[in-house]
Amino acid sequence: MKIRRNPYVFLMALMAVPILAISLAERTAGQSESSNSKGSAKSASTAKSAGGGTALKTAWGEPDLQGIWSNGGVVVSFQRDKKYGDRQFLTEAEHQQAVQELLKRNERIGRDNREGRGTEKDVARAYNDFWSGPKLSEVSYRTSQIIDPPDGRMPAYTPEAQARINKQRDYLQALLQGTSGGKPGPISPLRYQPPPDYNLDRMNRSDGPEDRSGQERCFLNELPVTGGVMRIVESPDSVDFYYDIGQGMGFNRVVPITNRAHLPKEIRQYWGDPTARWEGDTLVVDVTNFTHESNYRGSRENLHLIERYKRVDAQTLQITITAEDPTTWVKPFTYVTDLKKSPDKPNMVYEGGCQEGNYALLDMLANTRAAEKLFSEGKGPDPALEDNATGGGEDTPNTPFAAQP
Repeated sequence: MKIRRNPYVFLMALMAVPILAISLAERTAGQSESSNSKGSAKSASTAKSAGGGTALKTAWGEPDLQGIWSNGGVVVSFQRDKKYGDRQFLTEAEHQQAVQELLKRNERIGRDNREGRGTEKDVARAYNDFWSGPKLSEVSYRTSQIIDPPDGRMPAYTPEAQARINKQRDYLQALLQGTSGGKPGPISPLRYQPPPDYNLDRMNRSDGPEDRSGQERCFLNELPVTGGVMRIVESPDSVDFYYDIGQGMGFNRVVPITNRAHLPKEIRQYWGDPTARWEGDTLVVDVTNFTHESNYRGSRENLHLIERYKRVDAQTLQITITAEDPTTWVKPFTYVTDLKKSPDKPNMVYEGGCQEGNYALLDMLANTRAAEKLFSEGKGPDPALEDNATGGGEDTPNTPFAAQP
């Protein structure tokens, strides 16, 4: 079969693009009192949870967290805009303004944009906006998910972590040099060197599978999980979490309820070593022993998570997560997510699969070898000068409140 110009870019366009619409939206309960019905309902929910009441229990007497939970499609920023200071909630006027800004943003054509038709960037956009899911139309009253530090901002990186992150970023940028997605210039000599850190990003090189991103290699979603759909099933000695998120990135996680010590530090796992205990009506999950092949906001094998799951009422599950890593951040931070219960119907959650990534990864590597052969014969462009990493740019309107740097 004859391979046409820019074949690698075409196959990259077939790669899975994460479904963004639900992964960046967080439902927030416990809002400040409001004059409208939505605000009043939120305040009523808060009062009900604060006032206590009969907690739902399993047959063996533990708090019942079971069910299918999702974020409800309400937008909330992970970290707080500096203009809000230490204030956790929007005023009614601010909330109305945020809703109008979201609706205006939704009018953008996003990935349906065909500017530069036929160019490398146009092809790299891959799926159109239909595949991003419904456009979001609700905004939380919370100014951020982060509640500690009080300013709602991510803690600063340690100098060592910042240097590590900068070095990896500069390396990835160097591999784009001379392409439509990078700075002008010749092919960087860094292209012929290994990355400074274990690669989990979309690198502009395909010498082997390790050059491709964790998602393209079907590494599945990392912890902690934010967004998507989660099913919880309990037993007396364990809690099972199944996450349906992204495109084929879902996974199952069984957390033992035990007082055992964590595994020896020499034993590392992609989702860490979790142990759980009950503290009153809250399930507390302590996770350590991550592997260097995971990455949460710059933290790798030294990440320590403390997850707290509490059923606020029959329809609301509150998750409070504290993340710490003294080798990455100058101090820990804590954020809150409120999930809403979905109907307990059959076939509401399906097992995830990453077959598309498996097939595409093989195709990407084989196609790059074919493109290199054509270039050596003077029949095609140099693959090193093509952008196979940026994915056509950030033009999806469903990410209005991504975490700010």
